[in-house]
Amino acid sequence: MAAAESAEVVEIFPKLNVDDEPELSTTEIESMCVNCYENGTTRLLLTQIPFYKEVIIMSFCCENCGYQNNEIQPGGEMAPKGIRIQVKIDKLKDLNRRVVKSDYSSVRIEELDFEIPAKSQKGEVTTIEGIIDRVVRGLDQDQPVRRIQHPEAAEQIDKFTDTLKELKEMKKPFTITIKDISGNSFVENPLAPQSDPNTTISHFVRDKEQNHMLGIFTQEEMNDKKPEKKPENEDGLLKMIPEGSWPLEELHGEVLQFPTNCPECKADCETNMKVTTIPHFKEVVIMATVCDNCGLRTNEVKPGGGIEEKGVKIEVSVRGRVDFSRDVLKSESCHLHIRELECDVGAGALGGRFTTIEGLLTAIREQLVESIGMFMDSNDAETKERMDKFFGQLDDAIAGNKKLTVVLDDPTGNSYVQSLNDDGSPDEALRIFRYHRSHDQNEELGLNDMKTENYGEDAEDVKEGKTE
Repeated sequence: MAAAESAEVVEIFPKLNVDDEPELSTTEIESMCVNCYENGTTRLLLTQIPFYKEVIIMSFCCENCGYQNNEIQPGGEMAPKGIRIQVKIDKLKDLNRRVVKSDYSSVRIEELDFEIPAKSQKGEVTTIEGIIDRVVRGLDQDQPVRRIQHPEAAEQIDKFTDTLKELKEMKKPFTITIKDISGNSFVENPLAPQSDPNTTISHFVRDKEQNHMLGIFTQEEMNDKKPEKKPENEDGLLKMIPEGSWPLEELHGEVLQFPTNCPECKADCETNMKVTTIPHFKEVVIMATVCDNCGLRTNEVKPGGGIEEKGVKIEVSVRGRVDFSRDVLKSESCHLHIRELECDVGAGALGGRFTTIEGLLTAIREQLVESIGMFMDSNDAETKERMDKFFGQLDDAIAGNKKLTVVLDDPTGNSYVQSLNDDGSPDEALRIFRYHRSHDQNEELGLNDMKTENYGEDAEDVKEGKTE
């Protein structure tokens, strides 16, 4: 052979695709059955599922007693914030909503004042009805013994399980709240891509105890004492820049590179980062990753400054191809709405990006195709018809055959749309509104408890032993 062929890098977490199912390999491990204590088989599959990123699917089967069990574990990194999803169930069809829940999810049925604590159940892909059925099975499991030893308690549990079963008959609406500190839970929106009026989603910052539960510790918590200073010539991943050796002016002209792993195939690659200034706006940090192994290209934009004093709402009328070339900076906290398509894209769905109106519409389409792919085969005819109609309208808009009004609502004020009038005159197709954030928006951004003046006084008081 003239040259040896280079071995292909196999993806650790391949995408879950029915057409490629024969190529997906599972790992089989002999393990003990918790039911009969004989040996059974555990099968592991590492794959990618939309909304849940990389996952590890585990299935156990015992040939001796027939016991079976399956669970799902996140294989990727933790989300930066926890998530709280509250869903009002008011019709039978809502019981079929698909749910992805992790080990760290607590599930609460508000009307019954009943809560399933976090870590009490394994992560799974299920439905609203499946959650209720699992609770009923768990309560009924020890009832035969309980009826003999504690008949009064058994009678109360029987009444409660009957109440749970009545929920599936939808005699009256009920509300389910899922709180997940890992941020890796999801409840299907049957009206996608429109917003779901029965669902309220909020994110929250984890406290110290919750971070410890996830295995997240700060450097100070990991080390009881200050780490020893490494020699300057020691090769490390990140090196300290001596103070004053790199002025800010030089940073603007440099493209920084640091090693990372590809979010798709996990191969080694590099991320490029550059600080730049958007005319008539502000400084931003642009990060781009290119993977030579799988060809993935990603870009992300972070605002260079802090949160603005006011939020911003930007409405841009797209009336022709010229509007497609407008530069758009969408921050991670920006909510996107397309009026004519009744399409809502929540904050964080597309991440922070610097693109154009056309690129934004294309990204929305790609995100929807990827996100609904997990449940496409099991969707009913009505849902498929609605999604096909929406994609047809979106394709017409991307082709420039449909007029649109794109609304960007960013409570941090860090989003921007380019004006096509360079002479400073008003752009009739672009409307910008500034507004004061609500208390809930400030709470979401962590601003209500933030102290920006004399913030060192509390630390000095503690150091000196002063108390109120």
